[in-house]
Amino acid sequence: MANMPSTSLNGQPATPAGWFASPAGRVLVDGEAAMLERAMAERPTPPWLWLAPVPSSPPDEACGRGLRLWADGGGWTGAVRCEGALPFPSESMGVVILQHVLRADHDDGLLAEAARVLETGGRLWLLVLNPLSPYRWRWRGHGLRAREPLGWRRRLRAAGLAPEPVSQGIGPGWQPRADSALRSGPGLCAAYALRAEKRAAALTPVAPRRALQVPNGVSAA
Repeated sequence: MANMPSTSLNGQPATPAGWFASPAGRVLVDGEAAMLERAMAERPTPPWLWLAPVPSSPPDEACGRGLRLWADGGGWTGAVRCEGALPFPSESMGVVILQHVLRADHDDGLLAEAARVLETGGRLWLLVLNPLSPYRWRWRGHGLRAREPLGWRRRLRAAGLAPEPVSQGIGPGWQPRADSALRSGPGLCAAYALRAEKRAAALTPVAPRRALQVPNGVSAA
């Protein structure tokens, strides 16, 4: 007999995408989208790539030229459909947004792909759930895991990116109401944003060679 999918506290199938499509998840995703669109309009850096957990309306034209895709099984769909590696040239994107599409203990391959397509000097936005928020009771039972900023910064650095030292909280604390304001530090917000930059690799200086020590009385010839 095939295994039945686990269920959440409200009796619905427990899947990450299912929660982000629920009213409580949708409020969070939509508030983040409004914040991200403002940020991109203030600092246009086209082209951009936005990977989201669920479908949503196209960003405002002020954001410039870009592509928003959403998770679909093991791949992505939207204006293009793909699985596995992202079908974009290396260093072709000025901004990459990963909105709740990285799992807390997996998906280093996707993070590496995001770093690959990001141009030098480009910016990556990573939005993840906050494990300290009381909002976590609303995603309980949906197979979602959250971790604190330190672990995410380590993964960003491992992917060759330079994360900012302070994360920014976003979203409601308990009641599912729209909130698109960024706050310094995660606090009790449902989620937080980490920004990272792709920097040019510095040339490693060559260490000077040690002079050969010649014992007294021995010719150096």
